[in-house]
Amino acid sequence: MSTVYTQDQTYTKQNFCKQPLPVGEYENCVFKNCIFENADLSNIIFTECEFTDCNISTAKIVQTAFREVKFKNCKLLGLHFDNCHTFLFAVGFEDCILNLSSFYKLNLKKTLFTNCSLHEVDFTEADLSQSSFDNCDLMGATFDHTIIEKADFRTSFNYIIDPEANRIKKAKFSSSGIAGLLNKYNIEIEN
Repeated sequence: MSTVYTQDQTYTKQNFCKQPLPVGEYENCVFKNCIFENADLSNIIFTECEFTDCNISTAKIVQTAFREVKFKNCKLLGLHFDNCHTFLFAVGFEDCILNLSSFYKLNLKKTLFTNCSLHEVDFTEADLSQSSFDNCDLMGATFDHTIIEKADFRTSFNYIIDPEANRIKKAKFSSSGIAGLLNKYNIEIEN
């Protein structure tokens, strides 16, 4: 099966559900207002690409490579990033909806999540060392045996993180977020 190599291309308002993106490598490409919902992106390599205002919800991303990829204002519901190719995996999210997605066991060191909805996202056994969650809603997100050392949660909210079940050394939290660290004790905290 032949694969394509595409560099420095911009794709605007394309529906990749109807016309699938060819398997291959895409380097320094920009995808704007594109639809990938339920599309099969398996085995595609994205290097230094940017997705803006795209719907990538429930896309199939088995062995998909995201290397230095930025997502801005994208809808990424139910994506299993844990099925992606892990070599050089590096992503960043700004103003994105990532609800019901999974990052199980992924190396996400220094990843930036800015103004994101992360409802019921699975971070089980992920390495989020030095990552930043800037103004993110983490309602129902799962942190279990997760490394969040030196991660920054100061402006985020609705998280519940058990300090005994996760590595949290030098992680940063605001005083208003302390309740999310003590949730399992079923205590009342007043301001």
